[in-house]
Parts: sequence; structure tokens; C-alpha cells
Amino acid sequence: MITVTIVRRAADRRIVSFAVEGHAKYAKPGKDIVCAGVSAVSVGTVNAIEALAGEELPYTVKNGWLASDIPELADEAADGRMQLLLESMVVMLETIVKSYGKHVVIHELSRD
Repeated sequence: MITVTIVRRAADRRIVSFAVEGHAKYAKPGKDIVCAGVSAVSVGTVNAIEALAGEELPYTVKNGWLASDIPELADEAADGRMQLLLESMVVMLETIVKSYGKHVVIHELSRD
């Protein structure tokens, strides 16, 4: 199963980190559309933030694992674009969960 963890700042619900880990085991490696979809959404979001918000996110990627701590940008417009892209990622992942909930789960946590 793929586990997605989204951590939000309690005060304003800003996304401060996310992690995607595990394998869907929906199909054989190389044929697993659930893993491919989750990977495309999460890695695509990191790439979009770099391209559209001008921020290189610190992230770690390994086989079956992607995690990032999200910096708060001094440029409010860029920070807003970055948060919008992260919220978009959450919506896309929730869409995958609706169809493949046996293979993907999302946990949202709050921190001070």
C-alpha cells in the first residue's frame, strides 16, 4: 500500500511537509498504474514548484519513497503559488484514492 502523509501547520493549514511511501501492489512492477499515477502526481508537483514558483524544494527520493519539508518563501506570491501546487497535489491524490483506496491512503496531520 502507498501511504501519503501531509503535514499542515495548525494555525493556518499551510502544508509544511509531505511524504509518499510504499508500493501499491495493484499490478506487477512496471505495469502498476496506481504506483505510476501517484509517482507522476508527487514528482510532477515537485517539478512544477521548481518551474512555476522558482523554488528548489529540499527532497529525498528513493525506491518507493519521496519526502519534502516545505520552506516558507519570503516572496509571498511565490509562496502562494507553491501552496496552490501542493493543494493541487492533494486533490489529485484524493482522486486516485477514490478509485484505488485499497492501494493508497492519505493521512493529514497538524503540527504547531
